[in-house]
Amino acid sequence: MYKSNNYRNWIRESITLKFVIVAFLVLILLIPASMIKSIIREREETRNSVIFEISSKWANDQTIVGPILTIPYIEHQNRQGETFPVKKFAHFLPNELTIIGDLNPEIRYRGIYEVIVYNSVINFSGFFDKPDFSNWKINSESILFDETFISFGISDMRGINKPILINFDNNQYEVNSGIPSDDILITGISSNIILSETDKHHFDVTIDFNGSEVLSFVPLGKSTNVKLKSNWKTPSFDGAFLPDKREVGTNGFDAEWLILELNRNFPQKWLGNVYNINNSKFGVKLIFPVDIYQKAYRAAKYAIMFLALTFLVFFFSEVIIKFKIHPIQYLLVGIALCVFYTLLTSLAEQVGFKYAYIIASLATITLITLYAASILKNKKMTAFIASALIILYLFLFTILQLQDYSLLMGSIGLFVVVAITMYLSRKIDWYGTIGKISSNNQD
Repeated sequence: MYKSNNYRNWIRESITLKFVIVAFLVLILLIPASMIKSIIREREETRNSVIFEISSKWANDQTIVGPILTIPYIEHQNRQGETFPVKKFAHFLPNELTIIGDLNPEIRYRGIYEVIVYNSVINFSGFFDKPDFSNWKINSESILFDETFISFGISDMRGINKPILINFDNNQYEVNSGIPSDDILITGISSNIILSETDKHHFDVTIDFNGSEVLSFVPLGKSTNVKLKSNWKTPSFDGAFLPDKREVGTNGFDAEWLILELNRNFPQKWLGNVYNINNSKFGVKLIFPVDIYQKAYRAAKYAIMFLALTFLVFFFSEVIIKFKIHPIQYLLVGIALCVFYTLLTSLAEQVGFKYAYIIASLATITLITLYAASILKNKKMTAFIASALIILYLFLFTILQLQDYSLLMGSIGLFVVVAITMYLSRKIDWYGTIGKISSNNQD
């Protein structure tokens, strides 16, 4: 009976066994932590569906491509011994293309969600060289100059706000919806034009349209110069080309691109649909300064570190002040740490990420500190736990702000934690019971 009681007491007070139980609780709490990450992703998907819904009614991301000068011609093909005339298309791109425009964004709301939409007025000007068919074996009699047309690609036609007139060789032409050839463009506008005998054909077109979040262009000119300005303070320039010049400040941004024919992977003229010009697309995306779901998800990835470090603090508190903490009490502390992430996400949707983090972290630190004070009955140890939690949450906030250096900061922080843990545990007799410190190296 005596040995049985000793064995039972060893199970209750063994440092090693208690450490194993605490580690097991950390693994168990990873289940709700994983569920919280799923909740964050679900909220993000809901936000994205709202963006899609509003954009589909206003206008989606816009890609404006043009102008393209197209001249039909007749090609005779043999089929089963008979010759049939087939209409084909020769496409010519501008020698010089200048695109100048303003981007005027606004925020639309649906419940707690925000969506960026914009109105833009873009002017396209430049000139085409005289179309030259000499490189192709096409008889001049087969060329249908009287069916020549000029076209612009507009990815979402619902965004067009005003009638569009094309000024070509000082003549104005009304445009029609749709494009006679789908060799290059799928959706857009076009207009039949009359080619004069000049060596250069000048054009000037202004398009007033709506879109959502993204505005893109394709560099069709032998020399393409794009100048874009907006009052939006947080642009993201993406695509195949970044701006050569850009200024981003409190009043918005100004960006300028200069792209040459040699910078892209298609020529100035070709027949049919042999080239895909969309690979050279570039432009700007209007983004919010902080993506709350991305930051909340990144914060949730550190849940295992927070659980492990907080439990380590409580474990060493047990050992140092010789006070046993029940596994259920560890579990309650772990649940409080997990609730922090749901609190963070829900508050961020209302007040923004920074303020949500401050509120959620202060609430969690206060809750755990008060709970520790009630079970430990030790002011110094309670202050130590509160300090450790404050450092932890400040450290996480710093990591979330420093995206480029988050891995470096996280690695350094974990190294420091491991070093402190090794130092504090150097005197523990892992074969002994809680509160028993090794007699070796007493200093």
